Amino acid sequence: MKLAYVIAPGRGKTNLLLAGVADALAKRGLTLCGTVQLDTERAEEHHCDMDVLLLPDGPKIRISQYLGADAQGCKLDPDALETAVGQTEERLKAGADLLIVNKFGKQEAQGRGFREAVGEALARDIPAIIGVSEGARLAFMNFVGEAEQLDPDHEAVLEWALNATR
Repeated sequence: MKLAYVIAPGRGKTNLLLAGVADALAKRGLTLCGTVQLDTERAEEHHCDMDVLLLPDGPKIRISQYLGADAQGCKLDPDALETAVGQTEERLKAGADLLIVNKFGKQEAQGRGFREAVGEALARDIPAIIGVSEGARLAFMNFVGEAEQLDPDHEAVLEWALNATR
């Protein structure tokens, strides 16, 4: 089982790390499947729009919903996330060199989200790199049993991916 996860400290850092690694791997000719998250800051209200790019070539899907300037609740749009999940699962059936999932978070911890895609990749012997939120680390480890934690460094993640896909 070739499964790794990464937790980069700081808001949005795991997203930036995985997007950069996905770009580098695509330029090397690897067939990628999964999602990377691209956030757009909304400085006027200190919020961001969350989009995921379906690998390898889109589309981009907005997975956040605007709840207003003073909203405190979760802004994730679960229906949009499930659209991204469904498209990822369909693409995974065609095969890939590597699965990248931007985040194992609350949805996955509750048994939804990208759990099935991760399981399918592992069943097909497709290596996977998963971004994990600190709050969901225990749920992730309970789900997968074991996985290699990677340093939140571009070169470290890239090297693991290249070795896993050889």
